[in-house]
Amino acid sequence: MQGTLEQFFRALRAADVRVSPAEAIDATRAVAVTGFADRTLFKDALCATLAKSADEVDRFEATFEAFFARDPVAAEPPPAPLSEREAEQVAESPLAQAVLQGDAAAVQQAMEEAAREAGVTEIRLTTQRSRMTRRLLEEMGLDQIEAIIARARRLPDGEGQGLADRLEAARGRLFEQAQAYVQRQHDLYAATSARELREERLVRKQLNADGGVDPVDYALMQQLVRKMARRLATKYARRRRAAQRGHLDIRKTLRRSTAHGGVPFEIAWKVKKVDRPSIVVICDVSKSVAAFAQFLLTFLYSLNEVVERLDAFAFSGRLIPVGDILDDHAVDQAIFKVLQEIGFQSTDYGQALADFAENHLDSLDRKTTVIILGDGRSNHAEPRLDLMKQIHDRSRAVIWLNPEPESYWGQGDSVMNRYARFCHVAKQCGTLEQLERVIEDVLRSYVPH
Repeated sequence: MQGTLEQFFRALRAADVRVSPAEAIDATRAVAVTGFADRTLFKDALCATLAKSADEVDRFEATFEAFFARDPVAAEPPPAPLSEREAEQVAESPLAQAVLQGDAAAVQQAMEEAAREAGVTEIRLTTQRSRMTRRLLEEMGLDQIEAIIARARRLPDGEGQGLADRLEAARGRLFEQAQAYVQRQHDLYAATSARELREERLVRKQLNADGGVDPVDYALMQQLVRKMARRLATKYARRRRAAQRGHLDIRKTLRRSTAHGGVPFEIAWKVKKVDRPSIVVICDVSKSVAAFAQFLLTFLYSLNEVVERLDAFAFSGRLIPVGDILDDHAVDQAIFKVLQEIGFQSTDYGQALADFAENHLDSLDRKTTVIILGDGRSNHAEPRLDLMKQIHDRSRAVIWLNPEPESYWGQGDSVMNRYARFCHVAKQCGTLEQLERVIEDVLRSYVPH
């Protein structure tokens, strides 16, 4: 039964029910107490130890019913017992005997044992179903049934026709049952693989104007961004706590121990103050980079656990603060609100920098990281490099993310190569994968190693 439970844990993980090794051990211990005879008690014991939320309870119940379901075997007993000659012909095949005698339990057991040998639970793609079905039937002993049918057809005077007809009918029913079994395994185990393949494609998808986001993929990409943010938030919150804990202060600990006869009841630590990231993000929301701006803002606003301050600004022709808009609306809705106010204007990076310097330059200090998202194409307007230098000098770091390849920088109306001189980091960033690496670098810079 341990192997069955491990397969069930795999099926739960495929259904987005997180099962840690510790939880799997707890579930195994609970089942050892309750036993397997009472299905309801067995199910409740697993649910209590594995499902942590209402959504996970729903997914657990659906997975449990699918995993422990048993398809009915459509094998009917023969109208009369097998003759002595027929019994001799099928003696070499336990599967043929089971289907002719209508032994549904034996057929089901044979199918599950054959599934383990055939590796049916390793199915990952829809295209594998036919091959897995055939492999399952071969492991069950279908070749023996087909050989018996062929021999029975060759018997003189049609002596074996009745046996051959019944076995052919049973073979058809076995095909149907095997197909249903493989489909169920696909539904249990392959959903995660298909989603992971799709996610892997999306995190590498270019988000510039020419590679815009398909509406079908947009919701999944938003989920991916939030998942990346949660992963980084968890990782760097843990690192920050470890850094804050510091090292043992031996001198102070020994001084405190004198009050207790030299026993170090009160431990003293050398605590180092660790700053939480303070981030200012300036986003170009013109058509060429609006989609990427949405994902960048979604990412940063999902890091609220580890970011002390986040000031967001957007521009196309002029620059405005968008923090209040983002606080009151979802990011995708907020972008439309921003576009209604400043969209459809001629992109002017110089004017945007002037607006920022006039109203918000004093908010920058040596603890602030400035992230600028844009392609650096300013329609031949004055780039205001002097203001870019001021932002550089007042900030902890200036990071410029440009969705365009570096070979395009400086071509046409692009002044990206001139802005890059006043950036601590300036790099192409056109995919979610690249975005995650950049944000992780920012968070890492605030935590001592």
